[in-house]
Amino acid sequence: MITDEARRIIRDFPLGVVATITPDGRPVASPKGTFLVLDDTTIAYGDIRSPGTRRNLLKTPMAEVVFVDTFRRKGVRLSGTTEIIEGESVRFNTLKTQWIDVWGNLANRIKSTVLIHVDQAKPLSTPPYDDGVTENEMIALYRDKYAKMFSEK
Repeated sequence: MITDEARRIIRDFPLGVVATITPDGRPVASPKGTFLVLDDTTIAYGDIRSPGTRRNLLKTPMAEVVFVDTFRRKGVRLSGTTEIIEGESVRFNTLKTQWIDVWGNLANRIKSTVLIHVDQAKPLSTPPYDDGVTENEMIALYRDKYAKMFSEK
């Protein structure tokens, strides 16, 4: 269910915006920057300081996450049920090694891991693709745009 393109986006742009529901039924979105793809149907992030998201998931264990490749202007929307793996459990320690491999010392700040068992994955793209813009053109456009932004500082 998680395509190779979705894997690439999450690997290259691991900042996912997680949407959950508050206990009083309000939607809320929160960025998480430590995502990994665990297998064909599971993504996860290391919970470092997300008490609100954690509270929401304990009440309603469902989430949707959006990832965007800011140069290609393509992304993926993944949703599914969640599972919180508490720190210091055997399963947590086994999973944590994957974060250490990718994130180094930041992994030591992870208190738990939040797994999202994906049941829906939808690609996202920007409207210029509908008009025939190529991926290479989009990359060039945004490479120039970001270069100008950073050169002005």
